[in-house]
Amino acid sequence: MRPPTWLAQHLAALRALLVLTALLGLAYPLALVAAGRLPGLDARADGSLVTAGGRTVGSAFIGQAFTDADGNPVPRYFQSRPSAAGDGYDPTATAASNLGPESVVDARTADPAGSAPSLLTQVCARSRAVGALNGVDGRRPYCTADGVGAVLGVFHRDGFTGPVTRVVSVNQTAPATPFVATWQGVAVELARPGEDYVAAGAVIVPVRGDAPADPAVPADAVTASGSGLDPHISPAYAELQVARVARERGADPAAVRRLVAAHTTGRALGFLGESGVNVLELNLALDRRFPAR
Repeated sequence: MRPPTWLAQHLAALRALLVLTALLGLAYPLALVAAGRLPGLDARADGSLVTAGGRTVGSAFIGQAFTDADGNPVPRYFQSRPSAAGDGYDPTATAASNLGPESVVDARTADPAGSAPSLLTQVCARSRAVGALNGVDGRRPYCTADGVGAVLGVFHRDGFTGPVTRVVSVNQTAPATPFVATWQGVAVELARPGEDYVAAGAVIVPVRGDAPADPAVPADAVTASGSGLDPHISPAYAELQVARVARERGADPAAVRRLVAAHTTGRALGFLGESGVNVLELNLALDRRFPAR
């Protein structure tokens, strides 16, 4: 006697559930775990953890900051690129800032805790700090000398046209000095917290300034990666830091450069991506070769 159609359908669904559970819920995960135990793959499966002195100090695939308890860069170490993942290099909050080229005006509220710097100001501040740390010119186009975006809010008599009636340096507040004193014959004002000059009808005008077209501080020193976890910096950023690290460790800069070269990886397959320097592995090599004095 054949079972009813509805019962046959339910039994077929149950058999499919059991088979797929066994294949995809048990066999497939166990096969991947087994593959991860193969020689040469086991370290990657465990997170490519890096140890020093018998303790785990990080991962070769996840960047980290080399700062003191107050968040200041430790001069004897090569510094990583900025990170927008959580409070920095947080693998549970991997993310980018999601700010783009049009983010040039800082969001300033009456409460400073609610204010947020634009991408331009973040880049300017980082470039200024990196330049000061490494003893190079940290100026960039469209940045003020005090490290914010050099952007004016220009008010015209007829909205977007006509004579200029008012000019505000929208990213500078007291006690700063406007990065330009006048614009088209009108004195430049400082921004006031809580005022939205874009909503008030200002025409936003970034000002390039006299910074060199090719900044001394490379781009990866002032921008975060898409994941916020990139463990590498560019060879150019590493070269920028060689003199400082060598000085702090009492080492020959040429010897430090050789260590940088030894920890530089080329493009994947010879043409994908860019060369990079693994900061954690380089700093560990520095500690072994040139221990802190």
